Amino acid sequence: MYTVIGNLRSRTMRVLWLLQEMGLEYEHHPIAPHTDAVRAHNPAGKIPVLLDGDHAFTDSVAIMTYLADKHRQFTFPAGTPKRAIQDGHTNFLLDEFDACLWAAGRHARYLPQERRVPAVIDSLKWEFERSREHFVTRLGAGPFLMGDTMTIADIIAAHCGRWAVNAGFPVEQPEFMEYVDRIVARPAFKQALGGS
Repeated sequence: MYTVIGNLRSRTMRVLWLLQEMGLEYEHHPIAPHTDAVRAHNPAGKIPVLLDGDHAFTDSVAIMTYLADKHRQFTFPAGTPKRAIQDGHTNFLLDEFDACLWAAGRHARYLPQERRVPAVIDSLKWEFERSREHFVTRLGAGPFLMGDTMTIADIIAAHCGRWAVNAGFPVEQPEFMEYVDRIVARPAFKQALGGS
């Protein structure tokens, strides 16, 4: 059984969601970042942390990739063209969505007050909006980024979409929100949140 450390209002949600999608057993300890309990496994104090036997894994995408590869679900095999395309989607999402959202969060509330530059948030919203338009061009005829196959890239994209809504980022593009709403409508998303 896996152990996941990290509160829900973080990238920990991605890991919990994937575990639910896979039907794997896990224990969840909703611990805040930068606590002694987290630093015991990650000296940086960042969440999520996944414990698997004697191993502690950090960074949500690294954890998701590990789980997907290990269980051969929600990913394409490494070294294949489809995996390269999937990884391209993942890297795009991290560079263009996650990075903007996290930078805005830091300048809105997480950095020390004297280090915050609130004016940068408008620029980050503009950058996100441009990236959102590019993202829509990545959507093909299927329901997922990789056509008929859901991958970890879809979880990251939908998680970022919800994050953007909550952060007041521009999400008005119908194709974008239809995609996000479709992905988060999955039962595993609700189960990861603690619902039935």
